[in-house]
Amino acid sequence: MKSLYLWLNIATISFPLLFTFDKRINFYKRLPFLLPAIIITGILFLAWDQLFVIWHVWSFNPDYLLGYYVMDLPIEEVLFFFTVPYACVFILESTRVYIKKDIFGKSHRYITLVFMLLSCFLFYKYQRQLYTTVTCLILFFLLNIQLIVIKRNYMSRFYLTYFISIIPMLIVNGILTAKPVVQYNPMHFTGIRLGTIPVEDFLYNLAMLLTCISLYEMFRRWGTRNRSARRKQSV
Repeated sequence: MKSLYLWLNIATISFPLLFTFDKRINFYKRLPFLLPAIIITGILFLAWDQLFVIWHVWSFNPDYLLGYYVMDLPIEEVLFFFTVPYACVFILESTRVYIKKDIFGKSHRYITLVFMLLSCFLFYKYQRQLYTTVTCLILFFLLNIQLIVIKRNYMSRFYLTYFISIIPMLIVNGILTAKPVVQYNPMHFTGIRLGTIPVEDFLYNLAMLLTCISLYEMFRRWGTRNRSARRKQSV
């Protein structure tokens, strides 16, 4: 089925798009902050993606692709870096409306430390596996910046969003890796899988979402400050 990957992208974004103008969530009002965050994140992670194709870390099965490419990346893979962040930020804003309780609270710091320790462990143990080492190194760097430099309280909501997003990820990535649409070079990852999904995929998605949501929250904060400044000037 040549359009399989495309249909997975459509399924990923269909529900968030359908409720973008929902009156309770008002997600459309967040788009000026979300779209630049998605674009920046997409550029960074597509560059990573492209390099890994060149280095034969992974490849894409043409049996499930339309056949259109941006450099060495199928157009469906490019769309993936729009549909997944869009859907996950929609989950973030939905939790703010429908889950009022701050479930993790200040314990988000301990979750960050756990992921940092896990990244260090995998990096040390699998130094010859390129997907593992690069993913763990980047994730450790991003988490360290959050923990020590940025120190924003949205991390509690971020982890709630991430853990919820694992549910659709198991379905979408499960299909991508089972067919497989995405083919992994066994020399470059641990070989540890949850079902058919490499464990590195969960850390990769964590790094991607952390990048996107951090940028989104930064743009949102700047937008709030600018509106406040304009209101003061008009008084």
